[in-house]
Amino acid sequence: MDNSILFFLNPIIIGIGATLTFDLWGLFLKHAFKIAPSNFCLVGRWVLYMPEGVFKHSNISSAPQKSAECIIGWITHYMIGITFAVTFVAIVDNKWLQHPSLIPALLFGLITVSAPFFIMQPAFGLGVAASKTTKSMQVRFRSVMNHAAFGFGIYFFGLLINWLV
Repeated sequence: MDNSILFFLNPIIIGIGATLTFDLWGLFLKHAFKIAPSNFCLVGRWVLYMPEGVFKHSNISSAPQKSAECIIGWITHYMIGITFAVTFVAIVDNKWLQHPSLIPALLFGLITVSAPFFIMQPAFGLGVAASKTTKSMQVRFRSVMNHAAFGFGIYFFGLLINWLV
């Protein structure tokens, strides 16, 4: 395959794979430890309220549901994962794709936890880093672990693509 096509496809595939890793980690936590996974329907609800000029909710769970919010939430979740992976590859450049290493990918995954802590959770009415929730430490820990899994997914799918190509 042409190198220029791979240059654009690799980060997208890595983003999809890393987001899938995030989701599989959430399923593991759900079944092994009864920890509820992220609710991407609420992400869809948040996105679907934006055209109405509503970007912040006092409690997004109590906001009226929107049609197709779950589908929009899952699409948004994967688009964010792809965007993060494209950003990562742009930062580390093509050398990382040729020789993937765990530490940069894991650190980047951990940095991405700033998005839910400082953007999404406050916009959902949960406060900065879920400070307004009753189990804020559990929510924070789950977010950090999910994003660490995302970082590991970046590494794993970087290795996989490197091996396949």
